[in-house]
Amino acid sequence: MTDDPYLARAARVGIRPPTPADAAEFVTRVRESTALHHPWLFPPGSPAEYEAYAARLRDDPAKCGYLVCGLDSGAVAGFVNINNIVHGAFRCGALGYGAFAHAAGRGLMSEGLGLVVRHAFGALGLHRLEINVQPGNAASVALARRAGFRLEGLSPDFLFVDGAWRDHERWALTAEMADAAGPATAHGL
Repeated sequence: MTDDPYLARAARVGIRPPTPADAAEFVTRVRESTALHHPWLFPPGSPAEYEAYAARLRDDPAKCGYLVCGLDSGAVAGFVNINNIVHGAFRCGALGYGAFAHAAGRGLMSEGLGLVVRHAFGALGLHRLEINVQPGNAASVALARRAGFRLEGLSPDFLFVDGAWRDHERWALTAEMADAAGPATAHGL
């Protein structure tokens, strides 16, 4: 038995499920990152919202969530969620993610997303992952591209974000695509 809190590790980050003990740091990081996230993302910004978020990830079998943490300090660099998980013949999930301002632009989320992808295609037994991104969110589009996702199309009025229905680009990756891309893409390194 190991005391390692991480499900997986890359060179600089590890991924692990969020816990109640993460609430204060998570909420602080969200508040520090408001300018980075707006108008694309609205993560839980209060302890009560975080508690509800963590409970949904823990209790809903169609969701999984991971904190991306720096291995040097343990600080939370961001998060990756797998939503709308469907098993059976479909074996698919939809990814959502966000970096925190102190970690943005350092490649930590690329490593973390690679770990989540590997975990989803391995331990979770998924075959396909999708990312839906507003076309103007250049940083999120770049992260999807770096992770090996392919652009499959545009979904008009796809998600209700910041008070309106927003168009989203649909990016996807299959287990076979990740394997063909080799270790660097498949593992986020």
